[in-house]
Amino acid sequence: MKILPAIAAIALFLASFPMFAYSFAVPEAFAPFLFFAGILAVTFSLMIPITILGRRD
Repeated sequence: MKILPAIAAIALFLASFPMFAYSFAVPEAFAPFLFFAGILAVTFSLMIPITILGRRD
């Protein structure tokens, strides 16, 4: 059942955009952590199709 990891990857990728945007609106103490969380979300969203879903045979 490969649809669930695909949906999770899309959700993570789309959730990273508000993280990047809100990192400029929050106090400076939290901004780097939120921006880094956005980077991690994009990284994991790209990792899921490469590692978990693999190649289509």
